[in-house]
Parts: sequence; structure tokens; C-alpha cells
Amino acid sequence: MNPLSNLEKYDVILASGSPRRRELLSQIGVNFRVMTIGGVEETYPDTLPVEEVPAFLSQLKADAYKDMLQGNHLIITADTVVINDGKVVGKPSDRREACNMLRALSGRTHIVISGVTVMTATRRETISVTTEVDFAQLSDDEIEYYVDSYMPLDKAGAYGIQEWIGGAGITGIRGSFYNVMGLPLQRLYALLKTF
Repeated sequence: MNPLSNLEKYDVILASGSPRRRELLSQIGVNFRVMTIGGVEETYPDTLPVEEVPAFLSQLKADAYKDMLQGNHLIITADTVVINDGKVVGKPSDRREACNMLRALSGRTHIVISGVTVMTATRRETISVTTEVDFAQLSDDEIEYYVDSYMPLDKAGAYGIQEWIGGAGITGIRGSFYNVMGLPLQRLYALLKTF
């Protein structure tokens, strides 16, 4: 029996267009469908501590679905940020910015934080998970090869740990590997078991 058979009473909705999140959620045996709505402006107050930004944004995304919640819906929203030198590093807007982001991460340790909100008509829970990531010193040639080959413009911090750079450039992580991919699977699994 599926350990998450408790979810069979729900119409589980992943509110994310991320192919990585779809793949990860499938990995823990959740039957779900994807539904995304546009127009959610992912902004946060300047005074919000950077560590709280992903949880805040996952709740903001969940709020956008409140009006369409049916009694049997269970909605999962998520946001992942890279934090380097105490600042949020977003998604690069172009190749040059991607290369600059990776130069700033090269030879250093940064943190990746994901906020995940799980919401039904009667309950709402948010978790926040932090992972430390150590990068090797990368040459400009290595950075440019990665950016040109993988075009990581849709990824916070301009990299995907599951891609070439994860094998060639990441020397260590402390915490959840899957969190760095965008969904802290073990913590989410443990939370889903309680619904």
C-alpha cells in the first residue's frame, strides 16, 4: 500500500510550472495534477529577513488559489531562493547575468532555502528547509561552458544541481539535495502524511 494513501481523498494540485518539481513530487508517490495561474507578483517586503522570503512567497502563491479551493482540493505551492552574502540571488535575466551569478558563487558556500505551503479548505501548513552548498573555484571557461550548454536562466542562482555543474562544480552539501532542486522531498513527505 502506498504510504501516502491518506491523500487519495484529495484532488492534489501542484501549483507550479516547474518540470523539476513535477518530477520530484512523482518520486514520492503522489498522484497529482498541475494547475498554474498567472499574475502572482512574487514580491516581498524589504524588511523581511532573507531566510523568511521563500516561506512568504509560497504562502503568497497559496493565497492566489484560496478562492478556487473546493472541499477535496489539496494544493502545494513552493518557492526556492539562493542566498549569497546575505542577499537573495534570483533567476538571471540573460547569459551575462548568469555568468556573473556563478562567478559570485564560485569558490564559496551559499544557502538554498525552499518554502512549501500545503493547503486544504480547512488547513494550511508551511515549512521552510535550508541547505548549504559548497562550490569549487570555477574558471570562466567552465562557467561559460555550463551557461552556454544548459541555459540555466529559469533557475535561481543560475544553476541546477542535477546538471553538469552539480557533478563538476559542487564539492559538498549539508542538508537536502532535493531542496536544492526546488522541493525538500523528505520534509514534504512527512508533512503530507499528516493530511
